[in-house]
Amino acid sequence: MKEALYYEQREDHRVCCRLCPRHCTLSTGQIGTCGVRRNIDGRLIALSYGVVASMAIDPVEKKPLYHFYPGARTFSLGGLGCNLRCRHCQNSSLSRASVHDAMRQLQRLSPEEIVTLCLERDCRLLVWTYNEPSIWYEYILDTAGLAKERGLKTVLVTAGAINRKPLEELAPFIDAYRLDIKGFTNKLYRNLCGFPFLETVLQSALIALDAGCHLEVVSNIIPGWNDDDLQMGELAEWIRDELGAEIPWHITAYYPALDMSEPPTPPTTIHRIVALGRARGLKEVFSGNLRDGKDIDTLCPSCGVVLIRRDGFSLLQNRITSGECPECGHRLLAYID
Repeated sequence: MKEALYYEQREDHRVCCRLCPRHCTLSTGQIGTCGVRRNIDGRLIALSYGVVASMAIDPVEKKPLYHFYPGARTFSLGGLGCNLRCRHCQNSSLSRASVHDAMRQLQRLSPEEIVTLCLERDCRLLVWTYNEPSIWYEYILDTAGLAKERGLKTVLVTAGAINRKPLEELAPFIDAYRLDIKGFTNKLYRNLCGFPFLETVLQSALIALDAGCHLEVVSNIIPGWNDDDLQMGELAEWIRDELGAEIPWHITAYYPALDMSEPPTPPTTIHRIVALGRARGLKEVFSGNLRDGKDIDTLCPSCGVVLIRRDGFSLLQNRITSGECPECGHRLLAYID
C-alpha cells in the first residue's frame, strides 16, 4: 500500500480523489468506485500498489498496436479494479475482483522487480493492460520512469479514464498510448460503462499526443449500441480532425461477456465501419477480433502498396525498414526498427 497522489483532504477525515472525473469523496474506511483507493484515517491509500494480478508475454499486435515496433514481444501486466463498469468487460475477474480477498493470494512486485523480469524475458515493451491502468497510477509512474532508464519502451492500454493533471505528469514516461474510445456520446458511456465522461476520454488522447506518445485508437462495436453510421462517422471525423488522418483506428468485434448476451458482431458490420472510417478520410483503419483476414494489413497511405502483412497476431512481412514506404518514399506515422 502507498499513499495516493492527487487527492484532497476534507473535514471529518474525509478525502476527495482527483485521479479521475468521478471525484469520489470518501469517509474513513470507504473505498472509491475503482475498488483500490481507500480512505484510511484521512489519507487516501492506493491499496493495489505493487499487487500484480496477471502477467503474460504477448505480441504487440495483440494490444492491438500495429504501428509501434511490429512483431515485438511485450511484457504485459494487469492489476485489480476499474473505475468503469463496462457491461461487456472481458476481464471481469480482474476489474470486478474483491480487492481484499484477491490481494491475499497475489504476489507483490516492486518496480525494480518488474523491470528486471521484463528484461530477463527478452521483452522490449512493458505494457500495462487487462484492467484500467490509470487506477494503478502511483505504481505505473514509479515503474515507467525506471523502465525508461533501462531502455525499455512503455505502453498504456487504457480507456482514458483519467484527469488532465495526473496524465500530464505520467505521459512523458509513456511511449505508446493505446486508447479505447467506446462511442461518441455521453449517453452510450453512461449506459454501457457507467462512466458519463466522454470529454475526459477524448482529452486524454490530445494530452498523450502533445506529450509525444504514439497513439492508436480502438472501438469495440456492439450491435444496437454503437454500430450506427452516425455515431461512428462522427468519431471518425473527430479522429481525423483532432488527432490526424494517419492515426490507426482498430474496429473490433464484440463477443458476449459478463452482463451482455447479445450475439457477436457480424463481420459485415465491422468491415462496413472500416469502410466508413476510410471514407471519412482516415488512412489506417483495421478490423479486429475476426478470423477472415480482411482489413488487417498496413497499406501505404500514398501509393496503396502493402507494407505490413499480418495473420491474426502474427507478423508475416514488414517492408518498412526506415519508417518510409520503399515504393514511393511516404513517411509513415509509425515506430519501426
